[in-house]
Parts: sequence; structure tokens; C-alpha cells
Amino acid sequence: MEESSMKNGNGITREIVAKLWNLCNVLRDDGITYTDYVTELSFLLFLKMLAETGHEERLPKEHRWSGLLKREGIDLLEYYRQLLLDLGNPKKTKDPVVLAIFTDAQTKLRKPTNVEALTRAIDKLDWFSAREEGLGNLYEGLLEKNASEKKSGAGQYFTPRPLIDCMIRLMKPKPGEIIQDPAAGTGGFLVAADRYIKDKTDELYTLKESEAFFQRRNALVGIELVPDTHRLCLMNLMLHGIESMVESGDTLAPDGERIGKADLILTNPPFGTKKGGGRPTRSDFSITADISNKQLAFVEHIVRALKPGGRAAVVVPDNVLFEDGVGRRLRSWMMELCDVHTILRLPTGIFYAQGVKTNVVFLARGKSDKANTKGVWVYDMRANMNVFGKTKPLTVANFEPFEKVFGKDPIGKAKRKDEGEEGRFRFYSREQIAARNDNLDIAWLRDTSNDPEDEMTEPEELLFAITGHLKNALEEIDAFGEELGAPVEESA
Repeated sequence: MEESSMKNGNGITREIVAKLWNLCNVLRDDGITYTDYVTELSFLLFLKMLAETGHEERLPKEHRWSGLLKREGIDLLEYYRQLLLDLGNPKKTKDPVVLAIFTDAQTKLRKPTNVEALTRAIDKLDWFSAREEGLGNLYEGLLEKNASEKKSGAGQYFTPRPLIDCMIRLMKPKPGEIIQDPAAGTGGFLVAADRYIKDKTDELYTLKESEAFFQRRNALVGIELVPDTHRLCLMNLMLHGIESMVESGDTLAPDGERIGKADLILTNPPFGTKKGGGRPTRSDFSITADISNKQLAFVEHIVRALKPGGRAAVVVPDNVLFEDGVGRRLRSWMMELCDVHTILRLPTGIFYAQGVKTNVVFLARGKSDKANTKGVWVYDMRANMNVFGKTKPLTVANFEPFEKVFGKDPIGKAKRKDEGEEGRFRFYSREQIAARNDNLDIAWLRDTSNDPEDEMTEPEELLFAITGHLKNALEEIDAFGEELGAPVEESA
């Protein structure tokens, strides 16, 4: 996975990421998990990066990188603990982004020697080369390293960067557009969209000052539910020069209504059911208001959040395409309001949650709310494909055949050709889909490839796969219980 965000030959970035990751071994005896480590490391990296980029004025004078280097032992640990508290205190920190990043921050480090080891090791890194290659790239590389580590659990539904970049290239973000990710995670889609626009505008210099200000401050919007992930997201955006404020909140609650309308939505919503079987609390939901199925509810949000003529590319599991009851009503409603023009059946093994099969749905909101989908093009990238995973990661080249047949029009209006029963790209009219009870889980190629789990030999991988299957099964039982009107237990 590291290949994805460090694709421009950033050897120094890879080297620094590897060194930073190896520091995790120092903390094993301090009870620090992988995810705790990334959060802990992020606090320290953030302070160091502000020092390296000359932006320490955003911090109180008494809480800067040099203050850590001046101390050692128990004095250092106590200073660090107080620093985290003060940076998250609105009475002592005025910068809104810094305040949001450090709100409720606390260290899991208990041994002064470990704080000292981390600060000294970070200070000795090749920061001149890191600045040259981009501090944002360094931080993103660290996030991806965490996601690729099975023990951290962070990569369970982590979106591979080559897939993000494919979606970005096809959707073609433009300056002046509101771009939204309602399940922002660590900000991968927003960072990639920003990078695409900056590449097209000479780092925004070809834009008017007011337009450049909009791009930096207002163009990118999002919500993230998990506090620690939200913290990492804000750091990631800031280190990429993005001042937009992704909110901490629940898209399926009134927070999602307040986020506003978007020209473009790019997202990989969470799979499964809301904790404890909770329902969305959105006043504007009508299709999914009474179910706890998160992926269906997020689809309703996406359709409602698009401006007329707006477009979206969203990762969804297979059940969104075939589930009956509420799922069918949602798809029928979506195809009325939107032109659901393309579905990409993704290969298995690209997400670390084994057993989860996914797709990318490309759609455009109609100018009216009637009969917008005339037909759907389906590209099968799943049948008879190589097994992807940690040892054989997905690359940009894997998406080139799909991008070629998709065409250059981001709303799917480019000239296309049905490749027939032996090909990977086919067209299904709205009438054909209606005859399938609006089931969009369409496959026609006979798949003779092995299941990726057949290749597993390590006990850790097998255990992870079994756990994933059990969780998926429990969530399917919950969804079925909802359809029958039975009470829903919290999924494991």
C-alpha cells in the first residue's frame, strides 16, 4: 500500500516512514497498540512539522517543539502531558484547527524514556529532504502503513490510494466546486481531490485570489464520526495545505443535514449496522429512517446531498446492490432521482476485511426527480482477476482498462461499446433492471479464479478472515431481523 501515496519516487519519504514505524517496537512494553502509536506519533510529528515549516505561531509560545527537546526524564513526560491538555484548551489555544486536533488529547505513554526516545528520534530525521518531498506525503505514508498492518485493525475498510486516484480521475474535480466526503476517515478522498485541482491550476496560482481562498478554506467538506480518526484527518489536511474544517459528528444524525449540498461526493462509507441497532436521526430521511443498516442510510444521504447536476462516486458492498425490502426501495428511488450510469465490480482482496465484496457506484443527480436512469453500464473487474492483498497490492495500472472504457465524461455520457458476454463491460437497460426487481448485482462472466482466502497460510491471516466472516454474518442477520420487524441486537 505504501506505493500509493508515495508514487513519485519519494525514497526519502519511504525511508522516514519505515524509521518512524520501527519506533513502535520501542513502545511494545508500554502497552501501546498500533493505532495508539500512530495517534501518539501524530501529536509529536505535528509539533515538529510546524517547527520545520515556520508555522509555530499557531501554538502558544510555551508549547512548541523546542520545549520538548529542553527536557528529559519525568520532567519531559509531565511537560508533554500538560502540553496536550493546554493545546486542547480554548482558554489557552486560539487557533481553531490546532484546538480541534488536540481536543481531549491525552498520552498513553507512561515511561519517560519512551517519550524521550520518540522526540529524539523524530528530531534526528532528515527533515530537509522530507520538506522537499512534502510533509503531507510523509504523513499519508504513515497512515497507510498503519492501515496495512493487520494487527492495528485500521485497514479493515481502508480505501487503497490507487482506487481513490481512479475515482478522482474519472470524476474530475474542478475549482469552485463543493467536494464532500460524509465518511471522511483520515481524509484520503479530500486530499486526493485537492491534489488533482492543484495540479490543474499550478498550485492554485492560475486562480483569482478569491478563488484560491475558496479552494483552501471552503471547497472541501466532510464529517468523521470517530474522534481519533477525525484528529488524524485534520492533521492530514493541514499538512497538505488544506484549511477546510472537516466536522466531528455523525452524518446519519442532524450533523449530516447541516453539512449542506455538494457538487461532487467521493466516499467509502462504513459497512455494517449502527452501534446498538440505532437508527438514523435525520428529519429528511424517508427511505432508510427505520433501519440501522449504515451503508443503505449513507446512500440516501449521498442522493439527498447532491446538487441538481451534481455527481458522486461511492464504494458500497454487494448487499447494497441486491438487498430486498428497503434496499430495493432505495435503489428504485435512487434511479428515479439520479442517473446511476456506471457500476464497477471491484476485485476481492483489496480491503483487509476478508469476505467483503465491493463496488463503486457512479451517479449524477438529475435536474428533475423522474426517470433519470435510462440504463446502467457494468464493468466486471472481479471475475478471473489476480488475487490482490498485502503481497500483491492494487496499482494504478490495474484500473487503466476500466478508465479507458468509462471515457472522459465524468457523468458517464462518453461514447461506449457493449463488449458482449465474453467482455468485461456491458449495458443493461432500465427495463432489463426492472425485470430483475431492480437488483444491480449483475454478473455474467464465469469466475474460475481461486478465492483469495485459498492463498492464506498464516494463522493470523486465517483468524482475521474468520472474524471478518462472522461479523459480516451477524450484520446480515441483523438486517434480516429488521426486515421481519424483530428486535436488533448489537453486532459483535
